[in-house]
Amino acid sequence: MARSAGGGGRTVAVNRKARRNYFIDETFEAGIVLQGSEVKSMRAGRGSINEAYATERKGEIYLINAHIPEYAPANRQNHEPRRPRKLLLHKREIKRLFGAIQREGMTLVPLSLYFNEKGRAKVELGLAHGKRKYDKRAAERDRDWSRQKARIMRDRG
Repeated sequence: MARSAGGGGRTVAVNRKARRNYFIDETFEAGIVLQGSEVKSMRAGRGSINEAYATERKGEIYLINAHIPEYAPANRQNHEPRRPRKLLLHKREIKRLFGAIQREGMTLVPLSLYFNEKGRAKVELGLAHGKRKYDKRAAERDRDWSRQKARIMRDRG
């Protein structure tokens, strides 16, 4: 569920492959710890979470492999584009997510990166388990059938 610009928030990046490759069981909104040049780069609309995932380290949740490109005017104070970024969640949520990650096949996948109404950078995380190849084919078949059905109804009605 990506945020639109009209609702006060502004979407920076959306992971489109996440819903295709995973069954999303639950979604969470988490704050993200950023440096100044990262915020500037994101406000310019640059960033990618296509290959990113979240994991637990030392009792905290980190976003790994998210790409926020360097902000050219920052010069020497620039950041590393693919550095691990700490996510801000309540302790109760962290413990719950850590327990879910421990189970076989569960993973934390970032679904979107956006600014909320207050201008704070947020990441929408999905607690997910992977789809198998036949699940993906079945979903594609259902989607195609619903398109054909809508086309037939539109032509006849």
